[in-house]
Amino acid sequence: MPELTRRVRVTDIKAKKLRGEKIAMLTAYDATMARLLERAGIEILLVGDSLGMVVMGEETTIPVTLEAMIHHTRAVTRGARRALVVADMPFLTYQASVADAVRNAGRLLQEGGAAAVKVEGGRPVVEAVRRFVEVGIPVMGHLGLIPQSVHQLGGLKRQAVAGEEAERLLEDAVLLEQAGVFSIVLESIPPELARRVTETVAVPTIGIGAGPYCDGQVLVCYDAFGLFDKFVPPFVKQYANLGAEIVRAAEAYAGDVRAGRFPEPDSKTADEKARTHSHDR
Repeated sequence: MPELTRRVRVTDIKAKKLRGEKIAMLTAYDATMARLLERAGIEILLVGDSLGMVVMGEETTIPVTLEAMIHHTRAVTRGARRALVVADMPFLTYQASVADAVRNAGRLLQEGGAAAVKVEGGRPVVEAVRRFVEVGIPVMGHLGLIPQSVHQLGGLKRQAVAGEEAERLLEDAVLLEQAGVFSIVLESIPPELARRVTETVAVPTIGIGAGPYCDGQVLVCYDAFGLFDKFVPPFVKQYANLGAEIVRAAEAYAGDVRAGRFPEPDSKTADEKARTHSHDR
């Protein structure tokens, strides 16, 4: 895979759509993973509030706080030197008021080091998105299945399957584009609807469980690499089973410790070590 050679900007992401180039995006939650994914040539690293489930052990993304997002975003930006780092704005950090939303988004950039933020929803967040862009905060939109509304949606299930819902989602995508987003994530919607959105808006669409017609794709890295041992969405392609590899490695380590094979016995006696140390001085 090609390594990134310079810092990726939001303008580069928008230009990829014009050139017909697909965009590769993955989540990251720490500096080490960020370095590895960047080395693989991933253009966008999303510090997703999915960390609530895959890192913190929560059932949903709702308990994730702004402080937690700043902490993990700072870690990712320490590891990433060229990829575009986008940070999720967690639940209730942008819905209460535009002023609060701007302050919270500003913290993700100023304290977390993010280059952009991501917000879920359409019409209800358009005013906040517009203000973000006015003050210089790049924004990624997110439509379809929006995990922060899991209780209202009745679970993590496919969205916009009916005609009226599909038309509303398409209208929301246009509104987000007009408000100034540089891209839109489309999650768990019918592929044909994702195609319509992608052909309608000028900004790139990033799909997750939305079929092959988006301008790019994103997956949770713990899902893609087999690190999350609970529910894995059916649309996920697992490119590795690192969870099983880690278990095998940990079992080998524990076996060596219990059998006295690690650390290996040193052939020198304590007296020999003392004499060697004396000569070295």
